Amino acid sequence: MIFPVNGVAAANQPPTRQQAGEHPAPTYRITIDGEDISRRIRPRLINLTITDNRGFEADTVDLTLDDSDGKLALPRKGATMQVWLGWRGEPMVNKGTYTIDELEHSGAPDQLSIRGKAADLRGSLNKSREQSYHSQTLGDILTAIAARNGVTLTANPEWAGELLPHTDQQNESDAAFLSRLAKDFDAIATIKQGTLLFVKAGLGQSASGKLLPPVTITRQDGDSHRFAIADRDAYTGVVAYWQDNNGGKKQTVEVNASEQGKNDNSEKDDLLAGSGDNVKTLRHVYATKANAVRAARAEWDKLQRGVAKFSITLAKGRPELFPELPTCVQGFKPQIDALPWILTQVTHSLSDSGYTNGLELEVKSTELLRI
Repeated sequence: MIFPVNGVAAANQPPTRQQAGEHPAPTYRITIDGEDISRRIRPRLINLTITDNRGFEADTVDLTLDDSDGKLALPRKGATMQVWLGWRGEPMVNKGTYTIDELEHSGAPDQLSIRGKAADLRGSLNKSREQSYHSQTLGDILTAIAARNGVTLTANPEWAGELLPHTDQQNESDAAFLSRLAKDFDAIATIKQGTLLFVKAGLGQSASGKLLPPVTITRQDGDSHRFAIADRDAYTGVVAYWQDNNGGKKQTVEVNASEQGKNDNSEKDDLLAGSGDNVKTLRHVYATKANAVRAARAEWDKLQRGVAKFSITLAKGRPELFPELPTCVQGFKPQIDALPWILTQVTHSLSDSGYTNGLELEVKSTELLRI
């Protein structure tokens, strides 16, 4: 048990909007190892922050409590914390399950900070492995990784039959190996609620390939914002190499981004996505031409998505927001409003000051040419 109690904690039942006097008020529910501690910590809450990331950058929770009376006990490391957020009179949204991995007690005044990372990104996923995959499809490899980590698999169907002639997992954890595969496919790889997801980055699609419903953010929703656009010609291309084992030497081809790979058979010194004025060279030498083509195009798409970035703080938090949701913004400059955006990070912050969101966005992949 984490905190001294007088009796059993009742379930957190927020009042209706009418009972709250029509004034919106945030609410939350927190359980530790299945026990609801919401009511006991409510008068002690200083700050609750949840950061929802894309990919294998683990989602995090940070809970800071007032311990000026010295009555809080330290929870055990490794305990499971589950958090729901919302507004009174409305259904709360499950914001995930976390494993407590850090505790801090400071003062004066005395405070207890409890921090955790997404429970799905711990355990066997971070164990180093040595394994080779030969003439297997991406679907086969993902299925094997999901099975040995005890999770289910959901991936874009278009990639299931993609053949990888040879790839090695050399002293890499499954998390690191999946991140490398995701980079080669310009994908998002992560584990959420017991499911391994492998989805195309920046398209606003679910793992099944269906379009996610867009959300709208207006200037009136925000306290502050920042838009930045970089020179899209900072890198004009991407160079990659592949090893021809038959010829015993490193071979190269050139792919021009505007031609979408129609000249894959041309003999050049480089595999080039983009143009050749100021190129980025991928250090890895790929086992096949197809792997090198895929990696160069994926890196080029990633570079293009980073051309424009947008961030905004919402005065009223929206618990339903999560990374990869397509987003429309309104009330800013016409060039900003015209771009379809994708959420890349969502931070939920709840304190005495209210419940706010910090949002990070990038341009949707299919709209890069509009910048």
